[in-house]
Amino acid sequence: MKTSDFYYDLPEELIAQTPLEPRDSSRMLVLDKTSGRIEHRHFYDVLEYLNPGDCLILNDSRVLPARIYGIKEGTGASVEFLLLRQIENKRWETLTKPGKKAKIGARFIFGDGVMTCTVVDVTEDGNRIVDFACEGSFYENLDKLGQMPLPPYIHEKLKDRERYQTVYSRELGSAAAPTAGLHFTRELLKKAEEKGIRIGYVTLHVGLGTFRPVKVDDVTAHKMHSEHYEMPVKTADLINETKQNGGRVICVGTTSCRTLETVAAREGCVKASEGWTDIFIYPGFEFKVIDGLITNFHLPESTLIMLVSAFAGLDHVMNAYHNAVAEKYRFFSFGDAMIII
Repeated sequence: MKTSDFYYDLPEELIAQTPLEPRDSSRMLVLDKTSGRIEHRHFYDVLEYLNPGDCLILNDSRVLPARIYGIKEGTGASVEFLLLRQIENKRWETLTKPGKKAKIGARFIFGDGVMTCTVVDVTEDGNRIVDFACEGSFYENLDKLGQMPLPPYIHEKLKDRERYQTVYSRELGSAAAPTAGLHFTRELLKKAEEKGIRIGYVTLHVGLGTFRPVKVDDVTAHKMHSEHYEMPVKTADLINETKQNGGRVICVGTTSCRTLETVAAREGCVKASEGWTDIFIYPGFEFKVIDGLITNFHLPESTLIMLVSAFAGLDHVMNAYHNAVAEKYRFFSFGDAMIII
């Protein structure tokens, strides 16, 4: 299977630069994964496609304001640090620009001395391992100094940082938002529960590797990045009860999907679990848990469009994407939604 099989032509003006208000006013393409039939609706109609006894699985990870700017001690050079992964306490793996300014031993100052960091190592792929130092809580200082790490295709400044968070986010740790969940409002989730749709949460901290392009021609040669996940007991029990009672498990986002399918593959069943996953889902993958998927429209040739194609069929998905382009849907993180059932 070739990476080019997942290419589609997207006019730049269809890349959403700002979120819509209210959240659930986005358009929603409905795709029947068996027949390929397409409908065009709005996200506030989503409950029409869910039944009492179904469950929604949401990723409750919260995005860190992970982009911070420091001044190099001694030279005054400005360097951008993007927090990728917490190693321990205040030690982080970071992406730095320009990297040549951040050699081992270099020290940087943030916010007039509120926080500092020292580069202690360089990874094989050029990322910097840094030790931060500050008075008080690291996360409280980061909240004051940091900016949201919006994807590179978004050029507009985000006026409200909470619009790059889901309304149910609570577990701090992502470098990018689980964007399928951005369409939900608290009111819509309440209506879902009133209809008899149960809601469960998993945590998968989204890494910037989610934006990493597939650079090989053969899809199977691509190496996935690792992300930390957690499946709580309560959610595992909910999924198993839903299945036993004949309901459907609907994942909100590719991150929730990857979490459920990782647990099922590793444990042989759905049960409480946590760890790191680098699961790569592309056509030919046998899904063990999910019955439906709510997702956004993803970049051409990305691992995310490959996952969606594995679930609904490559031909159906590519036809849906071409249809969405023709209908001028809004694409990517702040864009419109798709439900596949």
